[in-house]
Amino acid sequence: MTRLLASAFAILSAGSLAHAGETVSYKAGDLPLEGYFAPAEGGKSKGAVLVIHDWDGVDSYEEKRADMLAALGYDAFALDLYGAGNRPATMDAKVAATKALYQDREAMRTRLVAGLKELHSKSDAASTVVMGYCFGGAAALELARSGLGDKVVGYVAFHGGLTTPEGQSYPSDTPPILIEHGGADTSVTMADVTSLSEQLEKAGITYQIDVYSGAPHAFTVFGSDRYRQVADEKSWKRLEEFLSERFES
Repeated sequence: MTRLLASAFAILSAGSLAHAGETVSYKAGDLPLEGYFAPAEGGKSKGAVLVIHDWDGVDSYEEKRADMLAALGYDAFALDLYGAGNRPATMDAKVAATKALYQDREAMRTRLVAGLKELHSKSDAASTVVMGYCFGGAAALELARSGLGDKVVGYVAFHGGLTTPEGQSYPSDTPPILIEHGGADTSVTMADVTSLSEQLEKAGITYQIDVYSGAPHAFTVFGSDRYRQVADEKSWKRLEEFLSERFES
């Protein structure tokens, strides 16, 4: 069974996976944004998934993940939090781009909601799951705390930032949260994991936290020296289960 699951994942994640979607131009207020929409294969969607990019901005990685979701039967939209044409390439630029939004949470929320609305305009699915990678994982939790996730039935963070800003908290009616974390992550520590667990327990929110031994920060990024195939495959399988659970509930 494990071998079959790995083979299925390999097919989905292969570089030859058909490019299922298209670039989409939209706006958050007056700010032009550019995301990527991949419609569910077969024409009938099981549900809608909002994908939030890491600190690089929307690129081929998020597009591939959206295509993988489309191959599973979901409408997937990779939103843009930075603005059309703003795809930081250097370390300094990436730090600056994320810092700007961490310091302006209102702007982050406005762009998250704009992406959610754009997905809803393209998908007739009744409900949505929000997921993100690294910075995108932190952004997914920002949307969860905001209470602005219209039609959202679950949140997922892959090796994402887990700290809660001062003055924020999770509403008691927050939908279930899934955290996929690397045990060897030195950027987001196990102390952060424990703190989040305590917050969610106190708020009475349903959650699950999976920790993968030996997996560093960004363990799902194909082709990088941090990529860990076993952790990536297992965490993706857990995502598939979560999506099935949330869209059937």
